[in-house]
Amino acid sequence: MSASTQTRSGLAAFDRTTSIWGPITLALGLTISLAAAVYAAFGTGLGITGPELWAAVGAVVATFGLFAIVEPVSYFPILGRSAMYQAFLIGNISNKLLPAAIVAQAQLNEKPGSRRAELIAGSAIIGAVLVHVTTLIIFVGLLGTWIIGLLPPAMISVARLYILPAIFGAVVLQSVLALKSLRTTIIAAALAGLIVFTGIPLAPGITHFATAIAVILTIIVAWFARSKNQAASTTGSPTATVPH
Repeated sequence: MSASTQTRSGLAAFDRTTSIWGPITLALGLTISLAAAVYAAFGTGLGITGPELWAAVGAVVATFGLFAIVEPVSYFPILGRSAMYQAFLIGNISNKLLPAAIVAQAQLNEKPGSRRAELIAGSAIIGAVLVHVTTLIIFVGLLGTWIIGLLPPAMISVARLYILPAIFGAVVLQSVLALKSLRTTIIAAALAGLIVFTGIPLAPGITHFATAIAVILTIIVAWFARSKNQAASTTGSPTATVPH
């Protein structure tokens, strides 16, 4: 058996295992999470009624339901199927797992969308989780209160103000460098700026959906504005190179 045949056989077995255990682990995580919430609502004497619970669920779905569609579509091209199962079970995708995957792929010169990029993303997620849990135990669980007590109040206020923009700024930069598509980058930046500085002031009701709208519009406009080479690769031209 040749090396390429062994590789294809191994990837096929990997896909079969992923398709079985991925949904199972997500379903278990969902069950445990819901069980804890249901117990807190009805098993602790808080007096929450069924209609109140469904009203709360409806409010959450109305606010964040669109992200349940947009986020998987946005993350899948970078993470791939197996890493998607990992990411959505673990959480903190946009500010921890996705940056780890993008940085790992960039360091190994692998463009998102290939099978190798998917395996790199999965390995990066494992590494990110190990580092995150270790630092939480040491710097939060053991040394957190002591370290915070050493910092001046002004530094804590500045950190709270700028740490999230710094994280997302790094993620955006890594995404741009990994994509290496000036046209798509310009489209995404222009549409995001248009929605934030024009759309939201004119229609404040779209504030909670601004990210989802920007992502969907960027996908649509970038698709129709793609270059001839990209169009040929998506239509299956024999001269195009499609990642496997």
